[in-house]
Amino acid sequence: MTDVTAIRDIAWLVAWDGDRHVYLRDADLAFADGAIAFVGKRYDGEAATEIDGCGRMVMPGLVNVHTHAQSEAMRKGVTDETHSPGFWHSSLYEHLPVFDPVDEEGRRACLDVALGELLLSGVTTVVDLSVPFDGWLDALAASGVRAVVAPFFRDARWSTKDGHGLDYDWDADAGRRGFETARRTIELARQHPSGRLSGMVSPSQVDTCTEELLRDSHAWAAERDLPWTIHAAQSVTEFHEMQRRHGKTPIGWMADMGVLTDRSIVAHCIFLDHHPWLHWTSRGDLDRLRDSGATVAHCPTVFSRRGIALRTLGGYIRHGVNVGVGTDTYPHNMLDEMRAAALAARLAGESVADLDYADVFHAATVAGARALRRDDLGRLAPGCRADFVSVDLAHPAMAPAREPLRTLIVVAAERAVRDVWVDGRRVVADGALAAIDMADALARLREGQRRMLEAAPGRDWAGRSADELAPMMLETVESV
Repeated sequence: MTDVTAIRDIAWLVAWDGDRHVYLRDADLAFADGAIAFVGKRYDGEAATEIDGCGRMVMPGLVNVHTHAQSEAMRKGVTDETHSPGFWHSSLYEHLPVFDPVDEEGRRACLDVALGELLLSGVTTVVDLSVPFDGWLDALAASGVRAVVAPFFRDARWSTKDGHGLDYDWDADAGRRGFETARRTIELARQHPSGRLSGMVSPSQVDTCTEELLRDSHAWAAERDLPWTIHAAQSVTEFHEMQRRHGKTPIGWMADMGVLTDRSIVAHCIFLDHHPWLHWTSRGDLDRLRDSGATVAHCPTVFSRRGIALRTLGGYIRHGVNVGVGTDTYPHNMLDEMRAAALAARLAGESVADLDYADVFHAATVAGARALRRDDLGRLAPGCRADFVSVDLAHPAMAPAREPLRTLIVVAAERAVRDVWVDGRRVVADGALAAIDMADALARLREGQRRMLEAAPGRDWAGRSADELAPMMLETVESV
């Protein structure tokens, strides 16, 4: 007989009623073989293992639709407030090529730290957009997370010689080789013995790929029934570059070539033709996103650091656009990102009514699962995967727990997360990671960052040091 685990007398259970998330009080949850068997007031079946849910909130695991786990953790303390006036303060063109891991050892340290942070903040499914490296798939599987690998490929790389002009180095053969490597990597992920890995087709940026590569990669995604993702409408520079090349907005160009569909996840979709920074005359991009069924991967933190905001999250959702949430930068803390999403929307929309926290929770669960073409993730209902999070209601940051889910997002965040289960296996137990040694990973990350900072002058167009590109917040003095 299959062993069943039952969590009894859960104080607050965030259940799925078929159409929406709802609270159940003093409820039970049972699961076996990695799937949920029961959600309700009283489980009467046999259970090999019983867990007391008193004093806990149990909610579905969070679905992170966009992260760069191999690089971002190393930029902590470096790209927090960089300035790039020649590129409307996007960090893409001057800073990210400089502040990038210099070796695979550094990339693996970033990956381990990011995965640890994600799990501790309640993420059970993550999309990792990265350059493939040896051991990538095994590292994802070993962490215990459910992972969607999105290996990068592109026809061009960008660079700047002066801090305001952008050059593209085109190499279609390299793009094809990258696409082939991505296909092999995705197939290996789908065959991985963990059973928790899958793949996503990921041409890197809309302005670094030819129409042929975008069409062919999208067709291959459709053939394999895979999601397809790309960065687009992420900077003013990119918007004007696509207008210069094609006379169309980035979203308009994608729609016209047929790669904007219900399998498409577009990050970050900020600079649509209605954005006030563009002063554009058309207003068609939101309609294109809605009508296509495409998903926007919304990652507010990295853009808010540059004074940039999507206009607005609530407006996109009301317009009928499916929006998921991702952690594009450090910290890889999904609960913090959800809070940032709500605050940025209300500030940009100049109204608390722009959206509710329930909208953000939906985006981070069900909408994200929809983008991944999975109806068995992001919700707690019989037949869904047993991916869920247990929150300690007795934690001081959760008290008084009148509204536990909103209090978790607004106040407590990862501090109150006690246990995380993925596929019925506990990967965070009493606030501790089961499979990642964070102390070791952080030590390796510090060394990787040191090597990266030393390499900065050779990577920067003007030969600037790390301290010149990213000055310290305070001056260091000998005495006061």
